Amino acid sequence: MPELPEVEALARDLAGRLDGRAVVRVDIANFSCLKTFDPPVTALAGGMVDGVSRHGKFLDIDVSGTHLVLHLALAGWVRWKDEVPKLPARPNSKSPLAARIVLDDGSGLDITEAGTRKSLALYVVRDPQDVEGIARLGPDPLSADFTVDVLRGILEEAGRAQIKGVLRYQSNIAGIGNAYSDEILHAAKMSPFKPANSLTEDELELLHATIRDELGAALARADGLAASELKGEKKSNMRVHGRTGEKCPVCGDVVREVSFADRSLQYCATCQTGGKPLADRRMSKLLK
Repeated sequence: MPELPEVEALARDLAGRLDGRAVVRVDIANFSCLKTFDPPVTALAGGMVDGVSRHGKFLDIDVSGTHLVLHLALAGWVRWKDEVPKLPARPNSKSPLAARIVLDDGSGLDITEAGTRKSLALYVVRDPQDVEGIARLGPDPLSADFTVDVLRGILEEAGRAQIKGVLRYQSNIAGIGNAYSDEILHAAKMSPFKPANSLTEDELELLHATIRDELGAALARADGLAASELKGEKKSNMRVHGRTGEKCPVCGDVVREVSFADRSLQYCATCQTGGKPLADRRMSKLLK
């Protein structure tokens, strides 16, 4: 899933490509992705692109004051096309194409979603705050408003909830997902199961600095890359996320996994849990 660094880099890339362009039309190829009806998609036709921005993990394309907002979910992406077909995209539930934005110079964007689990969401709204997911976002971790005190309040309110889940919950902190929460906790040498309200003052300051450092470094690596390069850049720089069974680059221990119904987390026991593997019935036999 694209997270804060990739969505921010994608927004910056698209801002340069879309600047001064007019939208000819927006084709919806998979109607399940469209979550709004007023304004209609046709309201975007003829509008000028005034900017592209990010809200958490949401991408926001401002078209003359009407906003096309995207949440790319687990397997969605935006693909730039120097030339798009002249004929409108036809609805096709088996195609990865969810929607297409056609611009006045014949170029455009294909919004795609791989796999059969369709959760990509497209909204056409007058104000980004009309999107419920945006309205309930927590603070942006790279903003000046995200202070140690703000993080302290978030963790205290979460009580004894596991810190991994607290970092991922968008109403707590906007933009951190499964991958970067793994990377942040590994860099901070904290167990993903550590209770949120159990951090010492030193641990709190370390976690705050690590959140900003990890996301800032990822954004610096991604900034300036084309959309087609962002996924590969993210994957190649993960130390533990998605690295189950490989060696931890810090200590050489094996990277372990805890699996859940629809996701998993990765961690290093030596770096994060004092050498003690976390309980996981699925993976324990493989990692003994």
